[in-house]
Amino acid sequence: MTAVLRVALPRPLPHPYDYLPPAGDEAGGDWIGCRVRVPFGRSELVGVVTGVATATSDGRDLRAVLERLDLEPWASPELWRTLCWAAEYYCHPLGEVLAAALPATLRRGQAPPEVGTAWIALTDAGRKALRERPPRADSAGAQLLDVLGAGELPLASLRHGRAQAPARIRDWLARGWLAQRHRLDAGIVARIEVPALNAEQDAAVAAVAAGFGRYEASLLDGVTGSGKTEVYLELIRRTVARGEQALVLVPEIGLTPQTLRRFREQLPCPVLTLHSGLADGQRAEAWLAARSGAAAVLVGTRSAIFTPLARPGLIVVDEEHDGSYKQQDGFRYSARDLAVVRAHALGIPVLLGSATPSFESLHNVAQGRYRGLRLARRAHVAAIPPVLRVLDVRNRRLQDGLSEDLVEEIGRHLLQGAQVLVFRNRRGFSPVLMCHACGWHPRCVRCERPMTLHRAPSRLDCHHCGAKAPVPVRCTACGAADLVPFGTGTERLDAALAQRFPDVPVVRVDRDTTRGLTALRAVLEPLSRSEGAQLLVGTQMLAKGHDLARLTLVAIVGVDEALFSTDFRAAERLAQLIVQVSGRAGRADRVGHVWLQTHHPQHPLLVRLVQDGYGAFAQEELEIRRSLGFPPYTHMALLRAEAQLPAHAQDFLDAALALGRKDAAASTPPVLIEGPVPAPMVKRAGYARLQLLVQSESRPGLHAFLPRWLADVRELPQARRVRWSIDVDPIDLA
Repeated sequence: MTAVLRVALPRPLPHPYDYLPPAGDEAGGDWIGCRVRVPFGRSELVGVVTGVATATSDGRDLRAVLERLDLEPWASPELWRTLCWAAEYYCHPLGEVLAAALPATLRRGQAPPEVGTAWIALTDAGRKALRERPPRADSAGAQLLDVLGAGELPLASLRHGRAQAPARIRDWLARGWLAQRHRLDAGIVARIEVPALNAEQDAAVAAVAAGFGRYEASLLDGVTGSGKTEVYLELIRRTVARGEQALVLVPEIGLTPQTLRRFREQLPCPVLTLHSGLADGQRAEAWLAARSGAAAVLVGTRSAIFTPLARPGLIVVDEEHDGSYKQQDGFRYSARDLAVVRAHALGIPVLLGSATPSFESLHNVAQGRYRGLRLARRAHVAAIPPVLRVLDVRNRRLQDGLSEDLVEEIGRHLLQGAQVLVFRNRRGFSPVLMCHACGWHPRCVRCERPMTLHRAPSRLDCHHCGAKAPVPVRCTACGAADLVPFGTGTERLDAALAQRFPDVPVVRVDRDTTRGLTALRAVLEPLSRSEGAQLLVGTQMLAKGHDLARLTLVAIVGVDEALFSTDFRAAERLAQLIVQVSGRAGRADRVGHVWLQTHHPQHPLLVRLVQDGYGAFAQEELEIRRSLGFPPYTHMALLRAEAQLPAHAQDFLDAALALGRKDAAASTPPVLIEGPVPAPMVKRAGYARLQLLVQSESRPGLHAFLPRWLADVRELPQARRVRWSIDVDPIDLA
């Protein structure tokens, strides 16, 4: 009988591969959860052992593990169970799920780094030995001994400072004359006075704190500026006082720096961050610091949900409605939903917060699964909700996408020395460059969508696949030279406002001006410190989380195209965006104003939102969802196929439909499979896109059907000619 290791590999493989233990090693249960380096074809991969079995044969056909990389599992038992559950729930290969949970350095097979900054000091043995054999006065050893007389010092300062004796340091460490340890550098900054909570905030804190030590999910529904972050901070303080850790998720990297600073100013404990803007080594250190318990608080974006916690006490999900919590390729998980799953498994409270809660969370409150908490007024005593005005621009002339009434209102606020935000959720100069003579416009040959005109530098961009092209001088259809930009993006608004208000600084915040965390921080940080009038032009990067005390006017332009989307979630997303960006105005002692420029002032969404607020809009929209059988009242999965030849994608989905039709109809309640139909975006990056939509009134029924069906789908010969994926609980049907 031969012991066999079951190894999950970071490849789209439905099952683990079998390997023999390294020569001389006996496989035991302590292998499970450890990383191993294995041969795979002509290459080597780093996988994770998921089981140990006994082969009935002599195992001659199996290859041996090359190297065991861990002596003990890297995931806690809870995290291991959660990851295995996630692989099953999202119908994704376990090897890729486990790889997604690991920092890149560990995923590549590197040893876990030491956490923190290295410090060294003389040991008692070192002092005794150096007294007996003192180094010569002019030697590097004498310099090093003199420096170390001051006590423990950072290793880096000794290597690069006056002593400059790296060889001597290594020698003394080897002899035991020096001791080295690592200190966690959590970036602690000067403390500020903790603001007192109002009655609503106190009640929310008390409700969540009453559930410490057991699972309970709560939704904190607080208007913009109501002080949700202060509630989080007080709960984290209480969590840390209990000797436990808190994990805080934020939706975007842009919110991380300011959130991190506020936490470090108000929390007397190490606060680390984990997001894609960090170097691989920094991410690994934060991950390991949380696993060891050295980090009391971890603030991170989507992938931070996979962080092991030594002493878990609380999970917070800020802006829980945000779509960026859903991974849109590869392992398509929802960090928000996994936060609830992990909290349940850990037996700790989880708090979801938003000014515009997702319909799923509101439904869970209505069903009694979540506790509902409400912050109905702004935290600043002088702050009042902004005044919202819908500006009807039908039959009015627009210059660069702006009406004259709106431009005059902008000027009035600037004269008062305030900040003004002009919001347009589309970057670039113009969405379409069109021939005025014949109507031709440049399209991306790979996506068949109009290319966006950019002026700095001058080029055409496809915002779907990233393709670039030079700006044509003449129309390729009729030869006319009259090419006109149609529509408005942030770049065009930037140029137009700079021309209208030449004495006022214009700051544009979009992906083109803030590539990378450093650039984003350089743009955002001065906004809260600068005095005098300022014009901000931005996309959804400015729609949430940013606290600009001097911002008194938000001008929202270009929402009309979103009012008529075919996506059933479009109304929810647009309402959330309008409320979130409106909430940037009037957050301190200045009255805020919001002007929404539209050609459809009587649209039901706008009327309901303006007259009755987001809560009433959400309840009305939920009733529509219920009547139509849309989530959260039904449960969905999306099988998408992409191929360079549309017929290949069609053939694959036809075959998949034929495989699943009988089993789906026999399910109780029945599982419905609709399609194949072209995706709303029919072509992207040269690939035709078609899809099947799978629905059921029962979540367990859907998840009983999917694994059986997908196992057969993987074996289809047509599957070899397409790229296909399954998205469970999709939030984007495009």
